[in-house]
Amino acid sequence: MKSVGKTGFLTGLPELLILRLLQDQEMYGYEIVQAIAQRSGGVVTPGEAVVYPLLRTLERDGDLKSRPEPADGRTRVYYALTSKGVRRLFDQTDQWTRVAKAIQQALR
Repeated sequence: MKSVGKTGFLTGLPELLILRLLQDQEMYGYEIVQAIAQRSGGVVTPGEAVVYPLLRTLERDGDLKSRPEPADGRTRVYYALTSKGVRRLFDQTDQWTRVAKAIQQALR
């Protein structure tokens, strides 16, 4: 199955998936990249060049908080949702649900 592109119609998808993953547990950047690919069966594969800037933007906007932790001689930055991020996740989920229903209707 072909992978979903990194730009265009589905540009908000990585944000939604990141927020959803972080609803369950805090994670570091590369762990998020791997989890998105794994949970989507390889259909959605945003690279690090998409995920890391998005993490920084979400943190700057107050949707995520981060904490550094030493790991194997370097520092990993773990991200977690804030209460504002939870609200953003719910808003994004509602929006994507409406879009998915509309697309399903259009394809019938």
